[in-house]
Amino acid sequence: MTRKMYIATFGCQMNEYDSGRAARLMVAEGYETTDDPARADLIFINTCGIREKAELKVYSLLGRLKPLKEKNKGLVLAVGGCVAQQEGPAILDRAPYVDLVLGTHGLDQLPPLVREIREDRGRMCRIDFDYNAVRRPDSTAGQGIPGLKAYVTIMQGCDNFCAYCVVPYVRGREVSRQPDDVLAEAEALVKAGAREIMLLGQNVNSYGRGIEPKTTFPDLVRRVAAIPGLWRLRFTTSHPKDLSPELIRTMAEEPVAAEHLHLPVQAGSNAVLKAMGRGYTREAYLEKVAALREALPGLGLTTDVIVGFPGETEEDFAQTMDLIERVRYDGMYSFKYSDRPGTRATAMPDKVDPETAGRRLNDLQTRQKVISLEENRRLVGRRVEVLVESRGIRRPDQLTGRTRTHKIVNFVGPDHLVGRLVSLDIVSAGANSLLGVLPDQNGFLRESFAVE
Repeated sequence: MTRKMYIATFGCQMNEYDSGRAARLMVAEGYETTDDPARADLIFINTCGIREKAELKVYSLLGRLKPLKEKNKGLVLAVGGCVAQQEGPAILDRAPYVDLVLGTHGLDQLPPLVREIREDRGRMCRIDFDYNAVRRPDSTAGQGIPGLKAYVTIMQGCDNFCAYCVVPYVRGREVSRQPDDVLAEAEALVKAGAREIMLLGQNVNSYGRGIEPKTTFPDLVRRVAAIPGLWRLRFTTSHPKDLSPELIRTMAEEPVAAEHLHLPVQAGSNAVLKAMGRGYTREAYLEKVAALREALPGLGLTTDVIVGFPGETEEDFAQTMDLIERVRYDGMYSFKYSDRPGTRATAMPDKVDPETAGRRLNDLQTRQKVISLEENRRLVGRRVEVLVESRGIRRPDQLTGRTRTHKIVNFVGPDHLVGRLVSLDIVSAGANSLLGVLPDQNGFLRESFAVE
């Protein structure tokens, strides 16, 4: 009988990529995926340690899975990702029913370690950094059906050591994959049916350090963009200090490169940016935004903001609010600062009290929602290109897709449009999505639905 595996993924797109790779590795071992953990012979929890209470969420999930382990003694319960790297053997001590703790560099070891555990070789913890593993080609790329959109990791780790961030500690130092390996993986995914690829890295703009012959991130973008059959190319995350004029030109010149950029600013105050160790000023950031918008009119721009960083004053926060008015982001991920283990900010004085940080976050999010709505309304009456991704989950009477600028568009249409590029007329806008209709000549009626 075929064994089944259940994978729970926390956090970012890189974790989604790693979870997909874990699934492909175990499929090669004869496993099938399942959406029901009660039916699984292997449960792999892929964790993220970036946000507050990440460890508590993981232990809470493990507690809920404990009865399954007690009922099925053959179940292998594995914890991977950033919390696994951070906590290590402490997970085995705190949750004695966990069989395997696997760090961020150990994904390739998942199949042989599961085999060893099944052979009664005991519980295991593998959290050593293995930079050679990062550089090895992904032998599973393109296997199975990747879906319309696919991820490709181009690097792992980070050398920036921002004061609040655990990534260098749980993902290791920055290592770039060989460009030929990245290209081969992307080609395999497109051949298997992917039409949009997202290149992933903690700081994609610094890709290529240590690669011989010398290859920059714009070089890599141009090579991937040339793959026949690829319709759209995106990438994340871009660190502002490393955003080069060459990359901006490449985005403008490559037709496949989508007009969207996620450019985390984190704060609008130079004092806070310096304390964070971000390596740029608000003035430098605004200059790069201006250059982007000159080269890419209509660019979709999103960002990350942390409020309540240690020492942040009301004036500092006011400068952040001023910056979002100047930039007018299409969307934003915003958070209250929280101490993360091992980071410099944990030891910083002048912590902002939770009530003040919560008020600032609410003010920021309230204003950003208005800006997002206003920016989306600019598209009403325009015709846009949409890659149709699926039928809506909450509104199954609608199809849903994204524009080149990464905006969600919902519309009424037939199922055969899924996986295709269509032109839609935008008739209504909410803060989080747009409502479109197929042009009248195609015979579809204009219908009005609520948008978010």
